[in-house]
Amino acid sequence: MSILVGIETSCDETGIAVVKDGSQVLANVVSSQIDTHRLFGGVVPEIASRMHTEIISQLMKEALCEAGLPSNGKCPGIDGIAATFGPGLMGSLLVGLGFARAAACAWEIPFLPIHHIEGHLFSAFLGEKRPDFPYLALIVSGGHTQIIQCDTPHNYQILASTRDDAVGECFDKVARLLGLPYPGGPSIQEAAKTGSDTAYALPRGLSKKDTLDFSYSGLKTAVLYLLREKPDAPVPDVAASFQRAAVDALMLKTARAIKQSDIHRLVIAGGVAANKCLRESAERLDAELFLPPFVYCVDNGAMIAAAAHSRIEHNCSLPYDTPATASIPLSGIS
Repeated sequence: MSILVGIETSCDETGIAVVKDGSQVLANVVSSQIDTHRLFGGVVPEIASRMHTEIISQLMKEALCEAGLPSNGKCPGIDGIAATFGPGLMGSLLVGLGFARAAACAWEIPFLPIHHIEGHLFSAFLGEKRPDFPYLALIVSGGHTQIIQCDTPHNYQILASTRDDAVGECFDKVARLLGLPYPGGPSIQEAAKTGSDTAYALPRGLSKKDTLDFSYSGLKTAVLYLLREKPDAPVPDVAASFQRAAVDALMLKTARAIKQSDIHRLVIAGGVAANKCLRESAERLDAELFLPPFVYCVDNGAMIAAAAHSRIEHNCSLPYDTPATASIPLSGIS
């Protein structure tokens, strides 16, 4: 049995969780900064790191208390502590890494640095249904859109990435064009409920190219031109048409990856994995589907602890002094 604490501070959520044996979540607390950053229409890095610093100690106490562990300064009976080292906002990453290393030193327990995307991969292991290896993973979040082939634990091959905007970034930018609040994913999904997804013909990026890569800059620009030509276009119809185009592009490339790899197990993870249209569309793919519970789609500490447990189990922990890194490919840490 192992009990690990996971800390996630790569962007604008401070997440701390206590996880037993890599899958049983004893506590999962997340402090979101959305209301603060909404005033600016996006994440302000300096504000994000400051807010992580202000809340992280209190969140640790809450997580330990929720897990039924002591929080009086002595070692709370955990076997290790993990934190995200990258990619992400440098200031935010440093807060989580520094806090985790200090706690590991004070409690005399191991510290494990974890790649943010690897955390999302392991969010699928926190549900009742867990994938066997090998499997494909579609990672869709605010800053990442990738298809990853996971042959064995911690052995990854990047099959596709975005050539410009990530799908989550595209949702945020289109929401701003439509006058909808940040973050764009939930706002567009809500607006699209009463719209027609066939009202406007919008492009599916690189759909006719012989590549698995994604492109969302053209879709974003198409919405901009549509609104310039038709300023009175109903927001629900534009939102629904955009959402359908964005999801169709994801499904088209994922279906190709399934066919080319002949791997018919698929994990979809990241913040955009909470999108209802995406989940419903993925059900029609020729693959056994693994979706994290909604609470583990957004950035959280539980996924970091789950990834750390697997690295301990397979004796492939990263070096203690792995530095915070704003941009690093997952394939570079295997």
